[in-house]
Amino acid sequence: MGRITAIEPQKRHPQRVNLFVDGEFRCGLYRISAAWLQIGQELTEARLTELQAADEREAAHQQALRLLERRDRTAMEISRNLQQHGFSEAVIDEELQRLAQSHLVDDARFAQNWVENRAEFRPRGRRALAQELRQHGLSSEAIAEATADLDEESLAYQAGLHYSRKLSNVLERNIFRQKLAAFLTRRGFSYDVVAPVVQRIWQERHSEAS
Repeated sequence: MGRITAIEPQKRHPQRVNLFVDGEFRCGLYRISAAWLQIGQELTEARLTELQAADEREAAHQQALRLLERRDRTAMEISRNLQQHGFSEAVIDEELQRLAQSHLVDDARFAQNWVENRAEFRPRGRRALAQELRQHGLSSEAIAEATADLDEESLAYQAGLHYSRKLSNVLERNIFRQKLAAFLTRRGFSYDVVAPVVQRIWQERHSEAS
C-alpha cells in the first residue's frame, strides 16, 4: 500500500502523466487511465498493476488510431503494426475487437473499397486484385466476396483503351496485339478476357481510321 504524492503531466507527451507514490516515480499513464486518481489516494500494488494493464490497452488503441488516420487498414495490418511496437497478443486481440465493434476496422469494407477504387482509377483483373488483397492480410473468403461481381471484360477494355493511346504509332497488327496483351496480362486479366478485348480495340482503332 502506498499513497499518491504527485500526478505530473509529461513535457513531451501532454496526453500522459507521471505517477508518483510515496514521493517516488512509479509509472507513466495516459490521462484517461489516470482519470480517477487523486493526490493523497491510497494505492495498492494490485491496483497499480491494473492501471498499468489498462494503460497498455490504451497505448495500443492510440497507436491503432494513429495508423488509421493515414488510411483504412485491415485487421492483419493493425495486428502486425502493434506486434512491431511490442504489444502482447492478448492486448492486440482485445484492441482488434474494440476496433471492430466501433466499425473502425472492417475487412469486408476494406476489400470492397479497394476493388471499387481500382476499378475507377487503375483497373485490375481478379487475379491481380486477389494478390494485392492477400498482401493486406485478407482472407480468401473476403477476397472472393469483394471480387465476385467484377466485370473483367469491361475493366480490361477500360484499361486497354487507355493504354492503347500510347501505342498510336504502332501500325503493325501483331506488335500492337502483343504489347496490349502483355499490358493487360500484367494487370491480372486472363487470356480468355484479354484476347477478345485486344481484338475489339484493334478493330475499333481501324474503324475510326477508315
